[in-house]
Amino acid sequence: MSEIELDKLDRQILNALQENNLTSADRLSETIGLSASAIQRRAKRLRKEKIILQDISVVDPKRVGQMATFIVEASLERENAQVVSNFKRRMMAAPEVQQCYYVTGDSDFILIVTARDIEEYEEVVQRLMFQDGAVRKFRTSVVLSRVKTGLAVAIDEGD
Repeated sequence: MSEIELDKLDRQILNALQENNLTSADRLSETIGLSASAIQRRAKRLRKEKIILQDISVVDPKRVGQMATFIVEASLERENAQVVSNFKRRMMAAPEVQQCYYVTGDSDFILIVTARDIEEYEEVVQRLMFQDGAVRKFRTSVVLSRVKTGLAVAIDEGD
């Protein structure tokens, strides 16, 4: 997938929308110096070209009862296309898995998992790791505090 050419205004719009995607086109036009309709057209194009992938709300896990976060490193028994594809599909379907990365190194996957408590996490592990014969081993780190979370991409606005 090739990089799409973005001008300075596109980059300013992307940075502003990453900070708060509910910022109105009128407010953006004041800070960026482009008409609201031009901002709307550019944002629509950025979505159509799949530069903006989603417009989401970030929920505080603790405020909805998800008091614990875990970082899980999983290694598969064998790494062939079907096994990897099946694991990816299962992680995509698991609501407790916030993020899943297929990685190089000692593990095959890194997961970010939330749960109400350690007991619920144990149930998740039973379902996602132990019941899958493809998982050779996994290691869990318990998150003590969230220092920084997010999905914002650093975008240089250029000159």
